[in-house]
Amino acid sequence: MKKYEAVIILNPNLSSEVDTFKKDFEKLLNSNSFNIAKYEDVGRRQLAYSINNHNKGHYLLFNIEGDSERLIEIENKIKYNESIIRHLFISVKEHFGEDSQLLMDSKNRKTETEEIENNKVEKKSEVIEPINKAEDKETNTKEELVEQKESTEAKLEEDKNE
Repeated sequence: MKKYEAVIILNPNLSSEVDTFKKDFEKLLNSNSFNIAKYEDVGRRQLAYSINNHNKGHYLLFNIEGDSERLIEIENKIKYNESIIRHLFISVKEHFGEDSQLLMDSKNRKTETEEIENNKVEKKSEVIEPINKAEDKETNTKEELVEQKESTEAKLEEDKNE
């Protein structure tokens, strides 16, 4: 049995139906006596170029093992599937147990996006603090003005009384 990596890019509009596609694809592989060693759902990513008027695609990666003659049958069956905008089967010597670079990049982008959003929230709170301090200063200034006015009025009354 030969080892393969299969990369399938799905129509991004069908991202909600990835699970049903995965189940159907697994049935197709199993019916053609292929074993799935590993499965990765990378998610939606930007495409390098537009494919069928799509700028994004939902990536699925499979590490599979099976007969090369059966692979041709599988490829012929998925060729006409409208939910798949691109597919690629690559023969490999060994499957690596670690995550693919594509999946690791997606995870890094998600954490970077979360960090950026957290920094935005922190910056917004930093901006609000000085505004509140300025309001406190204005309030203090108003209180001081009231006190000064009262003391001035008190002095004027004393001057009148004398």
